[in-house]
Amino acid sequence: MTVSTGRTAAGSADGSPVRVRRATLADVGELVRMRALMLADMGMDVGDDRAPWRADAARWFTDRMPLTDEFAAFLVEDAELGVVACAVGACDAHAPSPANPSGLHGHVSNVATDPRRRRRGHARACVEALLAWFHQETRVTVVNLNATGDGAGLYESFGFAPPRHPSLQLRTALPQR
Repeated sequence: MTVSTGRTAAGSADGSPVRVRRATLADVGELVRMRALMLADMGMDVGDDRAPWRADAARWFTDRMPLTDEFAAFLVEDAELGVVACAVGACDAHAPSPANPSGLHGHVSNVATDPRRRRRGHARACVEALLAWFHQETRVTVVNLNATGDGAGLYESFGFAPPRHPSLQLRTALPQR
């Protein structure tokens, strides 16, 4: 699936539209690389290419890629740099409610753009494709995400807003291995 947003990529050498495609199993390494870039930008120590979490992330992406009705990743490729942007979405099953009869919630994650290609509409194009997937190919009626300060404006432009009920989180220590 290739999606052309119709938008011209600002600063692109040829003024061509941003082209987004759905990721495949062959892109798992790139999705892990882009995740590391995003996490590093958020101030997390991601380690080098041999960091154990990367193999775990690769398995996670690999396991989910075939589940096309509950998982999707979209990316933008650049002729010079390869994959330069991505967005990932997954469906989570919750108990149905009057406001969400399917009980399915979508979750957007792993939205990242290579620093050398930012401010060109790549992340927007990936998120747009992901939201179209949620709308057209799933029964999701609620989509959640966690935003950084830098990304909040992008998500708000799509209509994301704080949830009606506050979101809270509890972090627990990992069990010793």
